[in-house]
Amino acid sequence: MPTTNPPPPPLPTPSSPSPSQDERRARIALTRILEPGDDNTGRWLRTYGATGLLHRLTHEDTALPGVTAQRLAGLRNRATTTHPDADLHAAHTAGARFLIPGDPEWPGQLRDLGDTQPVGLWVRGNADLRIWALRSVALVGARACTEYGAHMAARIATGLAEHGWVVVSGGAYGIDGAAHRAALAAGGATAAILANGVDTAYPRGHTGLLQRIAEQGLLLAELPPGAHPTAYRFIQRNRIIAALTRGTLVIEAAHRSGALVTARNATRLGRHTMGVPGPATSSQSAGVHQLLRGEATLVTDAAEVIELIGEMGQLAPEHRGPVIPRDLLKPLAARVLAALPAGRPVPVATIATDAATTTDDTVAGLYELQSLGFVERHGDNWKLTRQSTRTDFPRREGKPEDT
Repeated sequence: MPTTNPPPPPLPTPSSPSPSQDERRARIALTRILEPGDDNTGRWLRTYGATGLLHRLTHEDTALPGVTAQRLAGLRNRATTTHPDADLHAAHTAGARFLIPGDPEWPGQLRDLGDTQPVGLWVRGNADLRIWALRSVALVGARACTEYGAHMAARIATGLAEHGWVVVSGGAYGIDGAAHRAALAAGGATAAILANGVDTAYPRGHTGLLQRIAEQGLLLAELPPGAHPTAYRFIQRNRIIAALTRGTLVIEAAHRSGALVTARNATRLGRHTMGVPGPATSSQSAGVHQLLRGEATLVTDAAEVIELIGEMGQLAPEHRGPVIPRDLLKPLAARVLAALPAGRPVPVATIATDAATTTDDTVAGLYELQSLGFVERHGDNWKLTRQSTRTDFPRREGKPEDT
């Protein structure tokens, strides 16, 4: 389990070289040709660059290592359908832009993905992605979540938003939707990372929510405008969620859950992994409990999340039960009080014996307790007041009075 976060990438300087337009156009084309998260893609980009790779995918007299002839033929068939200008126009119409490594807004922590770093990101929304990513946390979990899971996601997302953290999730039903809605309702920042184009609302039932996120937050995708999700793309999308944020919190996840993929990616990348426990008998929390038995840290509120992923000294408040008057007594007075039986007066000598102290110390303790309203004197004997017998502390059983 990591104890520190990776240092944030340095802010861009005016002398930082900007990517060429040819490289940008090539990467736009590659987002339509290549599937996200392919190791070969990263190796090819390192070897040939974006324009060189595009040339090899569009000219049959060149070869590419690490791919079968059949697969290469399929990629080249896709390459014949690319239209970067049309994709840029569609993105502009939807209010989106295309970012690539080297842009000032590109999040440097995505370099941790190595050869699976995105070719580029389509971004919809006005916020600066790089700045937002520096102070972000992922909340992920079950699509078919319980009422408890939705409540915990909303509660934690609200707390994070109120403390200035960006809530990142996948825009799906269940935990994702609860986290996004809560952050928006709190007037906070939220980002949804999609497994389809940023101009495509998926799931359809979240059309309104995704529109609100685009207006108040950010929508991100590796895939070009108009692209539709697949099971593979959902899984690959999760690595972006893990890499972009400072930690991943899982709220309800079964043993086979995409949320667990995100959490394990976060651990592999050196990010914090956290989980919210659920009922021991709940299959929806079984995957979370498995994480908590291993690399994840148990958290129950936003303050505990911030303690892990925030700056040094941002400690969560200590959780404890309510303080009652008995808790504030000095040790001698507490022993004397505990020695008094309920319901009847007893002499000082009996109290002293049961309190394992002297008679003089017992008298001193009794007068202190009397001033605080715990005991009252009846002749030579002492008795608990009605106020003290109403407290929730267990009392010693009474015994026959010593006379």
